[in-house]
Amino acid sequence: MNQQTPSNETGRIVVVGSLNADLTIYTERLPQPGETLHGEGFTVNPGGKSANQAVAAGLLGGAVSLVGAVGQDSNGDMLLASCSAAGVDVTQVNRVAGVETGVAVVTVDAHGENSIVISAGANGTLRPSDVAAAQAAFDGPSVVCLCLEVGLDTVQAAAQAGHDAGATVLLNLSPYAPVAAELASLADVLLVNAHEASQFLGGEEIPAPDAPTSDWEPVLEHFAARGLDRAVVTLGANGSVVLDGMAGSEGRVVRIAPTKVDAIDTTGAGDAFTGALAARLAAGDSLYTAAAFASVSAALAATKKGTQAAYPDEAGVNAVLGNRQ
Repeated sequence: MNQQTPSNETGRIVVVGSLNADLTIYTERLPQPGETLHGEGFTVNPGGKSANQAVAAGLLGGAVSLVGAVGQDSNGDMLLASCSAAGVDVTQVNRVAGVETGVAVVTVDAHGENSIVISAGANGTLRPSDVAAAQAAFDGPSVVCLCLEVGLDTVQAAAQAGHDAGATVLLNLSPYAPVAAELASLADVLLVNAHEASQFLGGEEIPAPDAPTSDWEPVLEHFAARGLDRAVVTLGANGSVVLDGMAGSEGRVVRIAPTKVDAIDTTGAGDAFTGALAARLAAGDSLYTAAAFASVSAALAATKKGTQAAYPDEAGVNAVLGNRQ
């Protein structure tokens, strides 16, 4: 399928959700249960899925507002500074007294794979009432970007606010949790990896990475039966698949080839994909074109340590895309 030229006109993006300080230690391999290993470096960096997605979109030229919560501590200061530096509007991020900023304890091995444990902290204070209080942010956005790192009632309130505003609601089912049919019905685009797709579809088998495109048609139909006409399924190092029941016959199922890189740290690559997808959808790209752009952004993010500091700008992504043409 021919890729469209990305649009230069950008609508606003609202990201609702989490901000975490990432406490990351690098080691040769991930420890086994009960095992202690020597690390090879430790960092404290800005993270959290929603903050990462907002920064990724901002660095790619998106006009982004972030709705969330941090503590009145140094980690909160760090997160707000990082988001602001990427051009993200953080006026709707609450500073909560008496609660620490959320943290993620991350271990990264020599191949860039990771394991993560999160403590919600101030993220756990974000309520539907905070979404209502951020009404100004929902005045005419193009895309509302959501994940599941805050309470599902808050996610649903934000999805409803985005739907009511006429925005494209992009729902990333990560970290995975079962979602009510009402929330799923508010999503215009679902973003999942293969495992999350299978869980969402009740254990439905997801085609192997080398399966023919035709094998994905039943998956598209299963999503449609759940009220979702458009989805993107990421396959890690094997690229991704765009499922678009609203496209013509040639665009219903489209494979996106992976961008080959030497991965150093994959911790925030999924969030880089989500933020880039939101940015390009807000710019008016088709789902396929937006996902192809996002695939490159995520690959480039894995070539450096950390999350937000590793995210590429628009010129970096376009340089890779240009070399393919």
